[in-house]
Amino acid sequence: MKAIVLNLSAWIMLPFMDAIAKYLSTELSFFQITWARYFFTVFFTLPFMFFFFKKNLTWSENPKLQILRGLTLFSANICFFYSISVISMAKALTLAFVAPLITTALSPIILGEKVCLRRWTAVLVGFLGSLVVIRPGFLEFNLATIAALGTGCFYGVYLIITRKLHSTDSPLFTLLFTGVVGTIVASFFVPIVWTTPTSFQWIWLAIMGIFACLGHILLIYSLKYADASKLAPFGYFEIVTNIILGYYIFNDFPDLWTFTGLFIIITSGIYIFNRESRL
Repeated sequence: MKAIVLNLSAWIMLPFMDAIAKYLSTELSFFQITWARYFFTVFFTLPFMFFFFKKNLTWSENPKLQILRGLTLFSANICFFYSISVISMAKALTLAFVAPLITTALSPIILGEKVCLRRWTAVLVGFLGSLVVIRPGFLEFNLATIAALGTGCFYGVYLIITRKLHSTDSPLFTLLFTGVVGTIVASFFVPIVWTTPTSFQWIWLAIMGIFACLGHILLIYSLKYADASKLAPFGYFEIVTNIILGYYIFNDFPDLWTFTGLFIIITSGIYIFNRESRL
């Protein structure tokens, strides 16, 4: 029960980070916001890790794979922050929920895992769910919807790499190293789009980093009390907070098609998680 409460608390926290990013995207570049998300997350996470989990911060056995993991999550964040600067948070997150389906589709190629016909069917059904949300031919298929799908694709690869690192590296080190990689990469390119934030914007950027930090720490603590496979379906609870914030702050409420596609994607994703946990 403790694991579920911690996990759900994390998924309540993280959409606040997205809402702040969307709010600031009207005045700042989405890339600069992504940089701030990484910078402040590392800024707040590093002292916490050093004082409370110093013994767990052992060096990686697969540094190249850790760097690749950091780059894939960074790419996922770039795509997602761009997408929510144009379309609603609920629609962007719904399309990003194809990540578990991407993981299942790529696991035979990258991890050499066997995927049965029923799991392939679930992947196909989930993909059809994303088409229900986008409705190509009926709505404008713009770069933001492609970026939202790109978020799911990058995050799916990120999950595969995380699975490979799980048996060798400390999860705490992995979390911190991923943040450091994102901060370093973003710092190289952010001067191109830099706009000096106001004091008010700096405060919101720092708060965004705090929400990201708290969310990921809660996720880490939840994994101390239960397996990742058992907690994975609770990640879909993020859409609840996402919809509430989108409605009250930006007056965005998903239409019937988005809800229908969301239901299809979540159903197929939960089926895949249940199959993996049983296997």
